[in-house]
Amino acid sequence: MPIRFEHVSHIYGEGTPNEFAGLKDLNLEFAEGKMTAIIGQTGSGKSTMVQHLNALLLPTGGTVYVLDRTIKAGDKPKGLKSLRGDVGLVFQFPEYQLFEETVLKDAAFGPKNFGNSEEEAEKKAREALKLVGFDESLYERSPLELSGGQKRRVAIAGILAMEPRVLVLDEPTAGLDPLGTRDMMRLFSRINKSGRTVLIVTHDMEQVYGYCDEVVVIADGKCLTHQTVKEFFRDSSSCEALGILPPAVVKARDEFRKAGFTVDESMDTAEKLADAIAKQVKHHG
Repeated sequence: MPIRFEHVSHIYGEGTPNEFAGLKDLNLEFAEGKMTAIIGQTGSGKSTMVQHLNALLLPTGGTVYVLDRTIKAGDKPKGLKSLRGDVGLVFQFPEYQLFEETVLKDAAFGPKNFGNSEEEAEKKAREALKLVGFDESLYERSPLELSGGQKRRVAIAGILAMEPRVLVLDEPTAGLDPLGTRDMMRLFSRINKSGRTVLIVTHDMEQVYGYCDEVVVIADGKCLTHQTVKEFFRDSSSCEALGILPPAVVKARDEFRKAGFTVDESMDTAEKLADAIAKQVKHHG
């Protein structure tokens, strides 16, 4: 079953002087099995939208379809526990998810809460912590004593330990160094290729270009566009319209085109682009 928003609105502080519409008649469908980037300016509604996927927020208008569940405005949702096991959400701020005495207990909390034995929960926690590259010597440390990047790894491990069908990540690499960012994005890509749907909220266009299949742009609580990565990054215009930096390769392609070189979308890495330019220079030289 797809993930779909039909005429979904969400109003914060409804009926108060501080009333604010986070989502406005949002219509959007995510393809199953894809790794989709969700981008947009700060305050556009991205985080509000993803929190509807496991009913942390409920629609004040419209209907959300998630896997085989229907969450309709005005109706009391059912089966929330199982939904939150199937849709794992990693928050933008990992400290919101960390509360146990030790790292290992924190990562084991999810599977234990969903009926696994203590032994099985710990096994899944250890496997998940290993996946995210967390140092085993820190398993007994309080998660609140960790650095920002370490907290993020533990928060992600705690979600992965539940083995969700859909993985939703809100700025998952914030606080990580370049090497940690690369390793984490490769992990998410492997998870996606294993058959799980991955949705990632990010401001990093290099991540979108390098790892994702599709791009959703949210603006003012609505879906502005939904395209494949190839379509979205055909040139720099889509990024420039949003006031964001395009990936380096896309920007370089545009500059070479302006200089008169023949450059197409198949030149999607620095190596391919350099090779194509070198051949043209040699040919005309």
